[in-house]
This record gives sequence, C-alpha cells and structure tokens, in this order.
Amino acid sequence: MGKVVITKHPLIQHKLALLRDKNTGSKDFRVMVGEMAMLMCFEAMRDLPLVEIEVETPLTITNTRVISGTKIAFVPILRAGLGMIDGVLNLVPSARVGHIGLYRDPDSLQPVDYYCKLPIDVSERDVIVLDPMLATGGSAIDAISRIKEHAPKSIKFIGIIAAPEGLQALEEAHPDVDVFLASLDEKLDEHGYIVPGLGDAGDRIFGTK
Repeated sequence: MGKVVITKHPLIQHKLALLRDKNTGSKDFRVMVGEMAMLMCFEAMRDLPLVEIEVETPLTITNTRVISGTKIAFVPILRAGLGMIDGVLNLVPSARVGHIGLYRDPDSLQPVDYYCKLPIDVSERDVIVLDPMLATGGSAIDAISRIKEHAPKSIKFIGIIAAPEGLQALEEAHPDVDVFLASLDEKLDEHGYIVPGLGDAGDRIFGTK
C-alpha cells in the first residue's frame, strides 16, 4: 500500500502561504513552485538505497555512502507540472524527463490525453510524476496508468495541494503509488477547483488566463 506524506516543513508551509496569496505575481509564483518541488523531492527520495564506497580525502582514506545505482525519471503533467521540473532537476541533474499532456474537459471534468513521451529506458527507472494540483485526481490517475504500461521500477507522485476527493480517487486507482503533498485542502467546489486552493496553477505559473 502506498503511503501519503503531507510535508509540514516550515519552509514549504511558508512558500505555500505565498502561493495561495492572489497578489503573488507570476514570476514569484513560478520561482516558488520550483523551490517547493525541490524541497518535496528531497522528502520523496528519503528512501533511496545507499552503498558504501571507499574514497580518499585530502587527509586519509575513509568509507562513505553514495546512492546505489538508482535511475530517476521525472514526468511532469503538462502544463502546470512544467513549473516543478527545474526545481527537481536542480536536485537530480542526471535524471531523465518525460512529458504527459492532459487537460480537463470543462463539462465532464474528465482528463483528455493528447501527448505522451517517456524516456526510452523508463522500465529501468524509478518514476516521479509531477503536478502541483491533485483536484479530481483524473489527470494523475490517467498519467500513472499510461506510465504503468511501460513497467517502470516504481512510481511516486509529488503535488503541492490536493482535495480529499482527488487523493482518495488516486489511492483507490493506484494503491501502490506513494503520494507527497504540502497540503490536503478542504474540498472541491462545484467547478472542480480545490478550496481554499491557490487558483489555476498553470495560469499563475505562465501568466495566462
């Protein structure tokens, strides 16, 4: 069973408060989404395996530990997930990047799939799916289903905020996927937006309406 981690680190909660503020401009919003993604990726990678190696310091030879051959792939869900990619690549610059394009039909609120491009060796990698918002859960569920067709070693999901309805739907559809969030918000409104939320993350990242 996958775990759900709500990260309460003060730096993340402080930045989340600024993201919620309607007066935060696109530039600052975009920068903070990237910073939060990096901090949350740090938490999501807490269980990476280590192996002991011998290195020579300027003074002596010592044993130390490094990550044991793990290959990572980040897969942002277009378009809001793009706002998270620079932050996580700062942390893991050797990772490969795939992209999944989905949009939510305004009438049915169901995801519509229009693009999928994954690393050719994704089956050898641990995949981390990125999307700031987990609202109805439809986009994340569909994206993870597409990725599972390629049999990666594991899948995790990093978001910023989620509605209870979306988190429940994701857990039911993919109980093997660990989920990392900064906040579990109150609810979805009648239009499928997270309340209190932070608005449309894609519009606020890219300055569109």
